[in-house]
Amino acid sequence: MQKIKLFTYTLVACLLVIWLSVEGWAFRQFLTQPISSQTESQVVSIPKGATARQVVQRLYDAQLVRHPEWLLWVLKWRGQAEQVKAGEIEIRPNWTLDELIDALIQGKTVTYPLTLIAGETVQQSLANLQQAPKLNKVLDYGDLAAIQAALGLKHPLEGQFLPETYFYSAGETDLSVLQRSHASLRKTLDQAWQNRAKDLPIQTPYEALILASIVEKETGYAPERPMIAGVFVNRLRKGMRLQSDPTIIYGMGAAYDGNIRKKDIQTKTAYNTYRINGLPPTPIALASADAIRAVLNPATTQALYFVSKGNGQHVFSNTLQEHNRAVRKYILSRQ
Repeated sequence: MQKIKLFTYTLVACLLVIWLSVEGWAFRQFLTQPISSQTESQVVSIPKGATARQVVQRLYDAQLVRHPEWLLWVLKWRGQAEQVKAGEIEIRPNWTLDELIDALIQGKTVTYPLTLIAGETVQQSLANLQQAPKLNKVLDYGDLAAIQAALGLKHPLEGQFLPETYFYSAGETDLSVLQRSHASLRKTLDQAWQNRAKDLPIQTPYEALILASIVEKETGYAPERPMIAGVFVNRLRKGMRLQSDPTIIYGMGAAYDGNIRKKDIQTKTAYNTYRINGLPPTPIALASADAIRAVLNPATTQALYFVSKGNGQHVFSNTLQEHNRAVRKYILSRQ
């Protein structure tokens, strides 16, 4: 009987050692090997207030961890169970356990791009914003004055945002994105204003923004912007009207059908620079940083006119006679 008990104890002890060895090996693999055998990354949404146990369960349900109880134990042992951040996290199955935990506690959330395009109007920008996925919409898109008030802007919304790509996380508000975009515009405009050329016929940064929006609409060819700006600055200095076609189009609003007719040129609106002196009351589009800098440091030129070649570039002329020849060559010859 004694021998049987001894044999039993020895067998149990051996089995326990074997089990601990196997579990120990498995745990070491858990700590050092990729967290999952999946081949594709997955986005996991972690809600606010979720406990570490709930987060671990979500990962297990998504087949992104093999041993949820071990992950929970490691988080608690490291004192990081309460540090898991809410949000959307893109988790890669080839991560190690340390990389997974770093992502969870650092809140490496998924971001989504939103691009505001140079030359588009505020209505076009807002339509783009309204369609952005997973953005928390808190603005009334039918009330521009309310949006202006929410942003605390002195001037109307047109042209008040810097056209570039912004990244946001799920749940961020549309107001927050616009605030960041306007702050970027202010920074760019203020820096350009501080470094502006001397003796410009532009009295305020806002006037510079208005003219930059016209330059933006006149050409998509960036190297020409300082020359386009130089022409408009020369005209302002001489008291000549800007005579910019994009200002006619903006003043026509929904009536514009793709063509500018003689009656449209002759119709006076607040924006038609063929009929008004100086600058229109607001920008006519989003102005790029290049257009802003071009207006505040325009090319030194005697040119007062320019005409499109039809390929996105322009011919510049110092006199009306030269300009008329260019019009006959590049405009009338195509009609």
